[in-house]
Amino acid sequence: MANRLRYGQVTGVAKPISILVQGTVYFNESNADEAFALFDAVFAQGCNTFDTAHVYGNGACERVLGRWIASRGIRDQVVILDKGAHPYNGRQRVTPEAITADIADSLERLGVDFIDLYVLHRDDESQPVEPIVDVLNQQHRAGRIGAFGGSNWSYERVQAANRYAEAHGLVPFAVSSPQFSLPEMVKPAWEGCISLGGAGNQAARRWYASAGIALFTWSSLAGGFMTGKYRRDNLNTPGDYFDGVTIRAYAYEDNFRRLDRAQTLAADKGISLPQLGLAFVLSQPLPIFALVGARTPDEFADNLPALDIQLTPAEMAWLNLETDTLT
Repeated sequence: MANRLRYGQVTGVAKPISILVQGTVYFNESNADEAFALFDAVFAQGCNTFDTAHVYGNGACERVLGRWIASRGIRDQVVILDKGAHPYNGRQRVTPEAITADIADSLERLGVDFIDLYVLHRDDESQPVEPIVDVLNQQHRAGRIGAFGGSNWSYERVQAANRYAEAHGLVPFAVSSPQFSLPEMVKPAWEGCISLGGAGNQAARRWYASAGIALFTWSSLAGGFMTGKYRRDNLNTPGDYFDGVTIRAYAYEDNFRRLDRAQTLAADKGISLPQLGLAFVLSQPLPIFALVGARTPDEFADNLPALDIQLTPAEMAWLNLETDTLT
């Protein structure tokens, strides 16, 4: 049926995983009712996969998500994507000890005994990959996590981790979660963030195309840049913290040129600007699951038509400023 969610599979996860993954970063105890209403609505629309993190709201986001899952009795139907080992007070924490502690915290906050997809929220390239792969395998064997991988890890580090896993008969990284959108992340949205977009990451995209690793790309609409909210003439009046992040990371002339072209193509196709932005991500020749940060049921529903839009290579090249001719 048109505009219904599609699903994919990830090695190590028995459940189907919705191609769109709903984020939880905006929700805590103060707006739990709003969160429950949104989660109910997106679940009814077919989204069974939810993204959260140990660091979000100092654990509040995990608690709210866990309470919703328990109250609806749907743990066997929901896929939890959780993240840990984020830096804290300037201290790097990609260590076996911090990973183990964060998984224990997250399980308790969520009120579950198993996390379907677990990724390390940041990398610390001063740390060797071997003990990191070892501890993730220990947690996997203990039944605490299913498939695992890295968020904001370079493809070279993922490659190194999987070479070690293969050489020692261990479970490799099955997922990676970089930023990816039509607008290029010119400056990191937050320290330590890694993007798959832009001309400088062509080698990474080629590697992922053949590596068999699922990509859970975050900020698929570039922090709202692809909504058209941010213009060349209103950048000096950010409304909140997240506005400031978006402006710092994406508000550059080449991205406004991409936005101009996206508006033209969206109008030609009779779709919205966000739908075109999401279609650009999902039309890539890559195994992508797109993380979205809908704040209302209508916002999530507006994403669904993008699943039926397949942009051509020529359209994607034109949108990405690789050619001046759209043929």
